[in-house]
Amino acid sequence: MARLTFYGAAREVTGSCHLLETPAVGRVLLDCGMHQGGDAVDRVTDGEFGFDPAGIDAVVLSHAHLDHSGLLPRLYRQGFRGPIHCTAATAELLEVMLKDAAGLYFRDLERANLRNARRGRPEEPPAYEWEDVAAVLEACAGHRYREAVPLGPAGTLRLHDAGHILGSAICELSFEEDDGPRRLVFSGDLGKHDSVLMREPERLSEADLVLLESTYGDREHKSEDDTLTELRDVLRATWRRGGNVMIPSFAVGRAQEIIFHLGRLYSAGELDPWQVFLDSPMAIAVTRVYDHWLKLLDKNDVRALSEPQRRSLETFLPTLRLTEDTEASMAINRIDRGALIIAGSGMCTGGRIRHHFKQRIWDARNTVVFVGFQAEGTLGRLIVDGVSPIRMFGEEFVVKAQVATLGGLSAHAGQSGLVGWLGAFQPAPRTLLVHGEHGAQQALAARIRGELGIEAEIPARYDHIDF
Repeated sequence: MARLTFYGAAREVTGSCHLLETPAVGRVLLDCGMHQGGDAVDRVTDGEFGFDPAGIDAVVLSHAHLDHSGLLPRLYRQGFRGPIHCTAATAELLEVMLKDAAGLYFRDLERANLRNARRGRPEEPPAYEWEDVAAVLEACAGHRYREAVPLGPAGTLRLHDAGHILGSAICELSFEEDDGPRRLVFSGDLGKHDSVLMREPERLSEADLVLLESTYGDREHKSEDDTLTELRDVLRATWRRGGNVMIPSFAVGRAQEIIFHLGRLYSAGELDPWQVFLDSPMAIAVTRVYDHWLKLLDKNDVRALSEPQRRSLETFLPTLRLTEDTEASMAINRIDRGALIIAGSGMCTGGRIRHHFKQRIWDARNTVVFVGFQAEGTLGRLIVDGVSPIRMFGEEFVVKAQVATLGGLSAHAGQSGLVGWLGAFQPAPRTLLVHGEHGAQQALAARIRGELGIEAEIPARYDHIDF
Protein backbone atom coordinates (compact mmCIF):
# COMPACT_ATOMS: atom_id res chain seq x y z
CA MET A 1 0.00 0.00 0.00
CA ALA A 2 1.35 3.42 -0.99
CA ARG A 3 0.95 6.41 1.31
CA LEU A 4 0.85 10.09 0.32
CA THR A 5 1.25 12.83 2.95
CA PHE A 6 0.69 16.55 2.34
CA TYR A 7 3.21 18.95 3.87
CA GLY A 8 2.48 22.11 1.88
CA ALA A 9 0.20 23.68 -0.72
CA ALA A 10 -2.70 21.96 1.05
CA ARG A 11 -5.67 24.38 1.25
CA GLU A 12 -3.13 27.07 0.39
CA VAL A 13 -1.39 28.15 -2.80
CA THR A 14 2.30 28.13 -1.91
CA GLY A 15 4.79 25.76 -0.29
CA SER A 16 4.21 22.74 -2.56
CA CYS A 17 5.48 19.60 -0.80
CA HIS A 18 4.02 16.07 -0.84
CA LEU A 19 5.64 12.84 0.31
CA LEU A 20 5.05 9.49 -1.42
CA GLU A 21 6.06 6.40 0.54
CA THR A 22 6.02 2.88 -0.86
CA PRO A 23 8.57 0.04 -1.06
CA ALA A 24 8.37 0.26 -4.86
CA VAL A 25 9.95 3.72 -5.07
CA GLY A 26 11.09 4.46 -1.51
CA ARG A 27 10.35 7.86 0.05
CA VAL A 28 9.93 10.37 -2.78
CA LEU A 29 9.22 14.05 -2.24
CA LEU A 30 7.06 15.79 -4.84
CA ASP A 31 8.37 19.38 -4.78
CA CYS A 32 10.04 21.14 -1.87
CA GLY A 33 8.75 24.70 -2.01
CA MET A 34 8.72 27.65 0.34
CA HIS A 35 5.69 29.60 1.44
CA GLN A 36 5.22 33.18 0.26
CA GLY A 37 4.80 36.09 2.63
CA GLY A 38 7.14 37.68 5.15
CA ASP A 39 10.81 38.34 4.51
CA ALA A 40 13.25 35.79 3.13
CA VAL A 41 14.21 34.59 6.61
CA ASP A 42 10.58 33.89 7.48
CA ARG A 43 10.04 31.99 4.23
CA VAL A 44 13.10 29.78 4.67
CA THR A 45 12.60 29.04 8.37
CA ASP A 46 8.85 28.49 8.21
CA GLY A 47 8.52 25.60 10.64
CA GLU A 48 10.03 22.14 10.49
CA PHE A 49 9.63 19.83 7.52
CA GLY A 50 7.49 17.31 9.38
CA PHE A 51 9.61 14.46 8.06
CA ASP A 52 13.25 13.41 8.23
CA PRO A 53 15.09 14.93 5.23
CA ALA A 54 17.84 12.32 5.60
CA GLY A 55 15.24 9.62 4.97
CA ILE A 56 14.13 11.02 1.59
CA ASP A 57 15.38 8.88 -1.29
CA ALA A 58 14.64 11.27 -4.16
CA VAL A 59 12.88 14.52 -5.06
CA VAL A 60 10.67 14.93 -8.12
CA LEU A 61 10.52 18.62 -8.97
CA SER A 62 7.66 19.90 -11.14
CA HIS A 63 9.27 23.25 -12.03
CA ALA A 64 11.65 25.97 -10.88
CA HIS A 65 9.34 28.47 -9.15
CA LEU A 66 10.42 28.98 -5.55
CA ASP A 67 7.09 27.94 -4.07
CA HIS A 68 7.95 24.52 -5.51
CA SER A 69 11.76 24.46 -5.15
CA GLY A 70 12.88 27.09 -2.64
CA LEU A 71 13.55 24.84 0.36
CA LEU A 72 15.77 22.36 -1.46
CA PRO A 73 18.99 23.84 0.03
CA ARG A 74 17.50 23.52 3.51
CA LEU A 75 16.49 19.95 2.72
CA TYR A 76 20.07 19.15 1.76
CA ARG A 77 21.42 20.90 4.85
CA GLN A 78 19.32 18.62 7.03
CA GLY A 79 20.57 15.41 5.48
CA PHE A 80 18.97 14.77 2.09
CA ARG A 81 21.47 13.17 -0.33
CA GLY A 82 19.37 11.70 -3.13
CA PRO A 83 18.82 12.78 -6.77
CA ILE A 84 16.51 15.64 -7.78
CA HIS A 85 14.60 14.65 -10.90
CA CYS A 86 13.35 17.44 -13.17
CA THR A 87 13.51 18.54 -16.79
CA ALA A 88 16.83 19.76 -18.15
CA ALA A 89 15.40 23.28 -18.63
CA THR A 90 14.23 23.33 -15.00
CA ALA A 91 17.72 22.34 -13.84
CA GLU A 92 19.19 25.32 -15.70
CA LEU A 93 16.56 27.74 -14.38
CA LEU A 94 17.05 26.42 -10.86
CA GLU A 95 20.60 27.70 -10.76
CA VAL A 96 19.36 31.25 -11.32
CA MET A 97 16.43 30.92 -8.93
CA LEU A 98 18.22 29.34 -5.97
CA LYS A 99 21.29 31.57 -6.15
CA ASP A 100 19.13 34.69 -6.23
CA ALA A 101 16.93 33.41 -3.39
CA ALA A 102 20.01 32.55 -1.32
CA GLY A 103 21.43 36.03 -1.83
CA LEU A 104 18.19 37.59 -0.57
CA TYR A 105 18.05 35.16 2.35
CA PHE A 106 21.59 35.85 3.55
CA ARG A 107 21.08 39.64 3.27
CA ASP A 108 17.84 39.45 5.28
CA LEU A 109 19.48 37.15 7.82
CA GLU A 110 22.34 39.62 8.29
CA ARG A 111 19.84 42.43 8.92
CA ALA A 112 17.84 40.25 11.31
CA ASN A 113 20.93 39.34 13.32
CA LEU A 114 21.97 42.99 13.48
CA ARG A 115 18.58 43.78 15.03
CA ASN A 116 19.02 40.83 17.40
CA ALA A 117 22.42 42.13 18.48
CA ARG A 118 20.98 45.59 19.20
CA ARG A 119 18.26 44.03 21.35
CA GLY A 120 20.59 41.63 23.16
CA ARG A 121 19.04 38.58 21.54
CA PRO A 122 21.01 35.53 20.35
CA GLU A 123 22.12 35.33 16.73
CA GLU A 124 19.96 33.19 14.44
CA PRO A 125 22.10 30.58 12.63
CA PRO A 126 21.62 30.13 8.88
CA ALA A 127 19.18 27.43 7.78
CA TYR A 128 21.59 26.56 4.97
CA GLU A 129 24.89 27.73 3.44
CA TRP A 130 26.11 28.49 -0.09
CA GLU A 131 27.65 25.04 -0.33
CA ASP A 132 24.17 23.53 0.16
CA VAL A 133 22.91 25.49 -2.84
CA ALA A 134 25.82 24.17 -4.90
CA ALA A 135 25.14 20.61 -3.72
CA VAL A 136 21.46 20.87 -4.73
CA LEU A 137 22.40 22.01 -8.21
CA GLU A 138 24.88 19.15 -8.47
CA ALA A 139 22.15 16.68 -7.42
CA CYS A 140 19.77 17.79 -10.20
CA ALA A 141 19.22 15.13 -12.85
CA GLY A 142 17.76 16.83 -15.92
CA HIS A 143 15.53 14.73 -18.18
CA ARG A 144 13.70 15.04 -21.48
CA TYR A 145 9.93 15.14 -21.64
CA ARG A 146 8.42 11.60 -21.71
CA GLU A 147 11.79 9.96 -20.96
CA ALA A 148 11.38 6.81 -18.82
CA VAL A 149 13.39 7.42 -15.61
CA PRO A 150 13.90 4.51 -13.14
CA LEU A 151 12.64 5.42 -9.69
CA GLY A 152 13.39 3.19 -6.72
CA PRO A 153 13.35 -0.61 -6.91
CA ALA A 154 10.18 -0.92 -9.02
CA GLY A 155 9.09 2.50 -10.24
CA THR A 156 9.27 4.71 -13.33
CA LEU A 157 8.99 8.48 -13.66
CA ARG A 158 7.90 10.34 -16.80
CA LEU A 159 7.72 14.12 -17.09
CA HIS A 160 5.22 15.71 -19.47
CA ASP A 161 4.95 19.33 -20.62
CA ALA A 162 2.71 21.28 -18.21
CA GLY A 163 2.71 24.46 -20.33
CA HIS A 164 3.19 26.67 -17.25
CA ILE A 165 6.75 28.01 -17.56
CA LEU A 166 9.86 26.85 -19.35
CA GLY A 167 10.60 23.26 -18.30
CA SER A 168 7.44 22.85 -16.20
CA ALA A 169 6.28 19.26 -15.89
CA ILE A 170 3.34 17.04 -15.13
CA CYS A 171 4.87 14.21 -13.08
CA GLU A 172 3.71 10.66 -13.79
CA LEU A 173 4.93 7.99 -11.35
CA SER A 174 4.24 4.32 -12.15
CA PHE A 175 5.14 1.57 -9.72
CA GLU A 176 4.28 -1.97 -8.65
CA GLU A 177 2.48 -2.81 -5.44
CA ASP A 178 1.84 -6.32 -4.08
CA ASP A 179 -1.73 -6.19 -5.37
CA GLY A 180 -0.93 -4.71 -8.77
CA PRO A 181 0.35 -1.61 -10.56
CA ARG A 182 -0.26 1.98 -9.46
CA ARG A 183 -0.06 5.23 -11.40
CA LEU A 184 0.13 8.61 -9.66
CA VAL A 185 -0.11 11.80 -11.72
CA PHE A 186 0.90 15.11 -10.12
CA SER A 187 -0.18 18.03 -12.30
CA GLY A 188 2.36 20.50 -10.92
CA ASP A 189 1.16 23.90 -12.09
CA LEU A 190 -0.87 23.63 -15.30
CA GLY A 191 -0.66 26.36 -17.91
CA LYS A 192 -3.71 27.81 -19.62
CA HIS A 193 -4.48 26.74 -23.16
CA ASP A 194 -3.71 30.08 -24.84
CA SER A 195 -0.58 31.12 -22.92
CA VAL A 196 1.90 32.85 -25.19
CA LEU A 197 5.25 31.14 -25.68
CA MET A 198 4.14 27.98 -23.84
CA ARG A 199 2.81 24.83 -25.46
CA GLU A 200 -0.52 23.34 -24.48
CA PRO A 201 -0.44 21.24 -21.29
CA GLU A 202 -0.18 17.58 -22.27
CA ARG A 203 -3.23 15.48 -21.51
CA LEU A 204 -2.80 12.06 -19.97
CA SER A 205 -5.47 9.37 -20.01
CA GLU A 206 -4.60 6.86 -17.27
CA ALA A 207 -4.09 7.26 -13.54
CA ASP A 208 -5.20 5.71 -10.27
CA LEU A 209 -4.62 8.93 -8.35
CA VAL A 210 -4.37 12.53 -9.59
CA LEU A 211 -3.04 15.48 -7.60
CA LEU A 212 -4.55 18.50 -9.34
CA GLU A 213 -3.55 22.11 -8.72
CA SER A 214 -6.45 24.50 -8.09
CA THR A 215 -4.99 28.01 -7.97
CA TYR A 216 -7.76 29.42 -10.16
CA GLY A 217 -10.34 26.79 -9.31
CA ASP A 218 -13.05 29.41 -8.84
CA ARG A 219 -12.59 31.61 -11.88
CA GLU A 220 -11.87 31.89 -15.59
CA HIS A 221 -9.35 34.03 -17.43
CA LYS A 222 -9.98 36.72 -19.99
CA SER A 223 -8.90 36.05 -23.55
CA GLU A 224 -5.53 37.21 -24.83
CA ASP A 225 -7.16 39.89 -27.01
CA ASP A 226 -9.25 41.19 -24.09
CA THR A 227 -6.14 41.27 -21.90
CA LEU A 228 -4.18 43.25 -24.48
CA THR A 229 -7.06 45.71 -24.78
CA GLU A 230 -7.15 46.11 -21.00
CA LEU A 231 -3.38 46.67 -20.86
CA ARG A 232 -3.61 49.22 -23.66
CA ASP A 233 -6.37 51.08 -21.79
CA VAL A 234 -4.34 51.13 -18.57
CA LEU A 235 -1.32 52.59 -20.39
CA ARG A 236 -3.41 55.27 -22.10
CA ALA A 237 -5.18 56.29 -18.88
CA THR A 238 -1.91 56.44 -16.93
CA TRP A 239 -0.24 58.51 -19.64
CA ARG A 240 -3.13 60.99 -19.57
CA ARG A 241 -2.66 61.36 -15.80
CA GLY A 242 1.04 62.01 -16.33
CA GLY A 243 1.99 58.89 -14.41
CA ASN A 244 4.09 55.72 -14.50
CA VAL A 245 3.22 52.01 -14.49
CA MET A 246 4.66 49.46 -12.06
CA ILE A 247 4.25 45.76 -12.83
CA PRO A 248 5.26 43.28 -10.10
CA SER A 249 6.31 40.19 -11.99
CA PHE A 250 7.58 36.69 -11.41
CA ALA A 251 11.03 36.39 -12.96
CA VAL A 252 10.32 33.05 -14.62
CA GLY A 253 7.61 32.93 -17.25
CA ARG A 254 5.58 36.00 -16.41
CA ALA A 255 8.27 38.58 -17.20
CA GLN A 256 8.92 36.95 -20.57
CA GLU A 257 5.19 36.84 -21.37
CA ILE A 258 4.78 40.52 -20.49
CA ILE A 259 7.69 41.42 -22.78
CA PHE A 260 6.04 39.44 -25.58
CA HIS A 261 2.73 41.31 -25.16
CA LEU A 262 4.47 44.68 -24.92
CA GLY A 263 6.34 43.82 -28.10
CA ARG A 264 2.99 43.37 -29.84
CA LEU A 265 1.85 46.77 -28.57
CA TYR A 266 5.12 48.32 -29.73
CA SER A 267 4.62 46.90 -33.21
CA ALA A 268 1.15 48.47 -33.25
CA GLY A 269 2.56 51.88 -32.28
CA GLU A 270 1.04 51.79 -28.79
CA LEU A 271 4.27 52.14 -26.78
CA ASP A 272 5.92 55.10 -28.48
CA PRO A 273 5.88 57.46 -25.45
CA TRP A 274 6.90 54.86 -22.88
CA GLN A 275 10.32 53.98 -21.48
CA VAL A 276 10.18 50.27 -20.66
CA PHE A 277 12.47 48.76 -18.00
CA LEU A 278 13.05 45.16 -16.97
CA ASP A 279 14.34 45.94 -13.50
CA SER A 280 15.17 42.49 -12.21
CA PRO A 281 18.61 40.86 -12.47
CA MET A 282 16.98 37.46 -12.01
CA ALA A 283 14.38 38.05 -14.75
CA ILE A 284 17.17 39.21 -17.08
CA ALA A 285 19.18 36.05 -16.34
CA VAL A 286 16.07 33.87 -16.80
CA THR A 287 15.29 35.52 -20.13
CA ARG A 288 18.75 34.49 -21.32
CA VAL A 289 18.09 30.92 -20.15
CA TYR A 290 14.92 30.95 -22.26
CA ASP A 291 17.17 31.67 -25.25
CA HIS A 292 18.83 28.29 -24.77
CA TRP A 293 15.48 26.51 -24.94
CA LEU A 294 13.58 28.22 -27.75
CA LYS A 295 12.82 24.74 -29.13
CA LEU A 296 10.55 24.09 -26.13
CA LEU A 297 8.45 27.20 -26.73
CA ASP A 298 5.25 27.37 -28.74
CA LYS A 299 6.26 27.28 -32.39
CA ASN A 300 3.35 29.45 -33.56
CA ASP A 301 4.22 32.26 -31.13
CA VAL A 302 7.90 32.17 -32.08
CA ARG A 303 6.98 32.08 -35.77
CA ALA A 304 4.88 35.24 -35.33
CA LEU A 305 7.99 37.21 -34.40
CA SER A 306 10.13 38.99 -36.93
CA GLU A 307 13.37 37.35 -37.94
CA PRO A 308 15.55 39.53 -35.63
CA GLN A 309 13.20 38.86 -32.72
CA ARG A 310 13.53 35.11 -33.13
CA ARG A 311 17.20 35.18 -32.27
CA SER A 312 16.73 36.10 -28.62
CA LEU A 313 13.91 36.88 -26.20
CA GLU A 314 15.73 40.10 -25.35
CA THR A 315 14.77 41.39 -28.79
CA PHE A 316 11.02 40.85 -28.36
CA LEU A 317 10.74 44.50 -27.41
CA PRO A 318 13.36 46.66 -29.18
CA THR A 319 12.98 49.56 -26.72
CA LEU A 320 13.40 47.40 -23.62
CA ARG A 321 16.08 48.57 -21.18
CA LEU A 322 17.70 45.99 -18.92
CA THR A 323 18.69 47.40 -15.53
CA GLU A 324 20.97 44.90 -13.85
CA ASP A 325 22.82 47.08 -11.35
CA THR A 326 21.42 49.07 -8.43
CA GLU A 327 22.49 52.44 -9.83
CA ALA A 328 20.53 51.91 -13.05
CA SER A 329 17.50 50.86 -11.03
CA MET A 330 17.68 53.96 -8.84
CA ALA A 331 18.00 56.17 -11.92
CA ILE A 332 14.45 55.18 -12.92
CA ASN A 333 13.22 57.19 -9.93
CA ARG A 334 14.26 60.38 -11.72
CA ILE A 335 11.72 59.80 -14.50
CA ASP A 336 8.63 61.86 -13.75
CA ARG A 337 6.31 60.42 -16.40
CA GLY A 338 6.13 57.50 -18.82
CA ALA A 339 8.23 54.84 -17.07
CA LEU A 340 6.87 51.30 -17.43
CA ILE A 341 8.69 49.23 -14.83
CA ILE A 342 8.66 45.42 -14.71
CA ALA A 343 10.27 44.33 -11.45
CA GLY A 344 10.29 41.45 -8.96
CA SER A 345 8.94 40.01 -6.94
CA GLY A 346 5.64 38.79 -8.35
CA MET A 347 3.81 38.90 -4.99
CA CYS A 348 5.76 41.94 -3.76
CA THR A 349 7.36 39.94 -0.95
CA GLY A 350 10.78 41.41 -1.77
CA GLY A 351 12.84 42.60 -4.70
CA ARG A 352 13.07 45.95 -6.43
CA ILE A 353 9.32 46.44 -6.88
CA ARG A 354 9.04 47.46 -3.22
CA HIS A 355 11.59 50.22 -3.80
CA HIS A 356 9.54 51.50 -6.74
CA PHE A 357 6.43 51.39 -4.55
CA LYS A 358 8.29 53.52 -2.00
CA GLN A 359 8.87 56.16 -4.67
CA ARG A 360 5.51 56.06 -6.44
CA ILE A 361 2.65 54.13 -4.81
CA TRP A 362 1.48 57.20 -2.86
CA ASP A 363 1.07 59.23 -6.09
CA ALA A 364 -2.41 59.01 -7.67
CA ARG A 365 -0.98 59.60 -11.15
CA ASN A 366 0.64 56.15 -11.15
CA THR A 367 -0.74 52.64 -11.69
CA VAL A 368 0.18 49.25 -10.22
CA VAL A 369 -0.67 46.39 -12.59
CA PHE A 370 -0.87 42.89 -11.09
CA VAL A 371 -0.36 40.10 -13.62
CA GLY A 372 -0.34 37.02 -11.41
CA PHE A 373 -1.92 35.37 -8.40
CA GLN A 374 -1.38 37.11 -5.06
CA ALA A 375 -1.34 34.62 -2.19
CA GLU A 376 -2.86 35.35 1.20
CA GLY A 377 -0.45 37.13 3.52
CA THR A 378 1.62 38.76 0.78
CA LEU A 379 2.01 42.50 0.24
CA GLY A 380 0.57 42.10 -3.24
CA ARG A 381 -2.61 40.53 -1.83
CA LEU A 382 -3.00 43.39 0.67
CA ILE A 383 -2.80 45.96 -2.14
CA VAL A 384 -5.23 44.02 -4.35
CA ASP A 385 -7.65 43.83 -1.40
CA GLY A 386 -7.53 47.60 -1.01
CA VAL A 387 -5.49 47.84 2.19
CA SER A 388 -4.04 51.30 2.84
CA PRO A 389 -1.67 52.29 4.27
CA ILE A 390 0.81 49.48 3.67
CA ARG A 391 4.03 48.96 5.60
CA MET A 392 7.44 48.67 3.94
CA PHE A 393 10.98 49.36 5.15
CA GLY A 394 9.67 50.16 8.63
CA GLU A 395 7.41 52.95 7.29
CA GLU A 396 3.78 53.33 6.31
CA PHE A 397 2.79 54.36 2.77
CA VAL A 398 -0.69 55.38 1.68
CA VAL A 399 -1.82 53.64 -1.53
CA LYS A 400 -3.10 56.31 -3.90
CA ALA A 401 -1.89 54.75 -7.16
CA GLN A 402 -4.53 53.08 -9.31
CA VAL A 403 -4.56 49.28 -8.96
CA ALA A 404 -5.36 47.05 -11.95
CA THR A 405 -5.38 43.26 -12.21
CA LEU A 406 -4.85 41.54 -15.56
CA GLY A 407 -6.06 38.02 -14.88
CA GLY A 408 -5.60 37.01 -18.51
CA LEU A 409 -1.83 37.02 -18.06
CA SER A 410 -1.91 34.23 -15.52
CA ALA A 411 0.29 31.23 -16.25
CA HIS A 412 -2.24 28.94 -14.54
CA ALA A 413 -5.23 27.20 -16.10
CA GLY A 414 -8.61 28.61 -15.17
CA GLN A 415 -11.49 26.51 -13.89
CA SER A 416 -12.58 25.20 -17.31
CA GLY A 417 -8.98 24.31 -18.20
CA LEU A 418 -8.54 22.32 -14.99
CA VAL A 419 -11.81 20.43 -15.45
CA GLY A 420 -11.03 19.74 -19.11
CA TRP A 421 -7.58 18.38 -18.29
CA LEU A 422 -8.93 16.10 -15.57
CA GLY A 423 -11.73 14.91 -17.85
CA ALA A 424 -9.21 13.32 -20.24
CA PHE A 425 -8.57 10.50 -17.73
CA GLN A 426 -10.58 7.36 -18.41
CA PRO A 427 -11.74 5.81 -16.21
CA ALA A 428 -12.12 8.62 -13.70
CA PRO A 429 -9.25 8.56 -11.17
CA ARG A 430 -9.30 9.32 -7.48
CA THR A 431 -8.67 13.07 -7.39
CA LEU A 432 -7.17 15.32 -4.72
CA LEU A 433 -7.02 19.10 -5.04
CA VAL A 434 -3.82 20.83 -3.93
CA HIS A 435 -2.16 24.24 -4.48
CA GLY A 436 -5.23 26.40 -3.99
CA GLU A 437 -7.07 28.41 -1.38
CA HIS A 438 -9.88 26.45 0.21
CA GLY A 439 -12.71 28.49 -1.31
CA ALA A 440 -11.33 28.07 -4.82
CA GLN A 441 -10.91 24.35 -4.20
CA GLN A 442 -14.51 23.97 -3.04
CA ALA A 443 -15.76 25.74 -6.17
CA LEU A 444 -13.63 23.51 -8.39
CA ALA A 445 -14.72 20.37 -6.55
CA ALA A 446 -18.37 21.30 -7.11
CA ARG A 447 -17.86 21.70 -10.84
CA ILE A 448 -15.84 18.47 -11.08
CA ARG A 449 -18.67 16.66 -9.29
CA GLY A 450 -21.28 18.15 -11.60
CA GLU A 451 -19.48 17.61 -14.91
CA LEU A 452 -17.29 14.54 -14.32
CA GLY A 453 -19.01 12.75 -11.47
CA ILE A 454 -15.78 12.70 -9.45
CA GLU A 455 -15.85 13.44 -5.72
CA ALA A 456 -12.63 15.41 -5.49
CA GLU A 457 -10.98 15.40 -2.06
CA ILE A 458 -9.36 18.45 -0.46
CA PRO A 459 -6.58 17.39 1.94
CA ALA A 460 -5.32 19.64 4.71
CA ARG A 461 -1.70 20.01 5.75
CA TYR A 462 -0.35 16.82 7.36
CA ASP A 463 -3.26 14.71 6.10
CA HIS A 464 -2.35 11.41 4.46
CA ILE A 465 -4.08 8.94 2.18
CA ASP A 466 -3.38 5.32 1.31
CA PHE A 467 -3.95 4.00 -2.18
